Amino acid sequence: MKIALMDSGIGLLAAAAATRRLRPDADLLLSSDPDGMPWGPRTPAGITERARAVARAAAAHRPAALIVACNTASVHALESLRAELEPDIPVIGTVPAIKPAAAAGGRVAIWATPATTGSPYQRGLIREFAAGATVTEVPCPGLADAVEYADEAAVARAVAAAAALTPSDVTDIVLGCTHYELVEGSIRAAVAARTGGVEPIYHGSAEAVAVQALRRIGLAPQPELPATGTLTVLHSGRPAALSATALGYAEGRLIAEPARDAVVGG
Repeated sequence: MKIALMDSGIGLLAAAAATRRLRPDADLLLSSDPDGMPWGPRTPAGITERARAVARAAAAHRPAALIVACNTASVHALESLRAELEPDIPVIGTVPAIKPAAAAGGRVAIWATPATTGSPYQRGLIREFAAGATVTEVPCPGLADAVEYADEAAVARAVAAAAALTPSDVTDIVLGCTHYELVEGSIRAAVAARTGGVEPIYHGSAEAVAVQALRRIGLAPQPELPATGTLTVLHSGRPAALSATALGYAEGRLIAEPARDAVVGG
């Protein structure tokens, strides 16, 4: 059973690691687009074009499901990808976890890219799911790129800037970009300094997306299974290996471990 994940870069690692934890026997295929990244500054049509190329490269390997592990691609290209690939390949998008974050009616901060912050898409989610909460949209310029290139100094600067825009009495924080989940520890530390050590609840999308993908193909989470899953990596459609940058994150090492004897990139 093969599950594919796609993104412009390494933001897909969080959802891939969640999938691996839930189903250690799953074969994972990671399809990213180093030739075309970043996708954020592109037009919606340009994002859709790149996303379709990455999805087609993954689809050629006949996965049981495709996770669009990218908020930007989910906003602009999800309908197009579903129209092309479903029903043969279920396509699962990534939506910021605003609904669970706002369920208790607290004070919610949504960390997202500048392109997503204030967008009609995000504002629509806020209207639909967060009417009873106090919501602060926090743009995080440069954070996704800093995570992509594992630039620790740039990550620290971007996280500090976003933390400064986060209300000190925040109760819930939505990590509205898949890249941000890879540096959640740094975010937690910066926000704790802002809130006087009172830690809010953090809401990512990786595990929920992984669970939804399994549900769509009729599988239940079974984390107790042996770790037999293999790993295939595509860079802009070309067979590749998991990059050193990806392996620098715990999520990258987790998904690589079961594939130690597999043909990576095959």
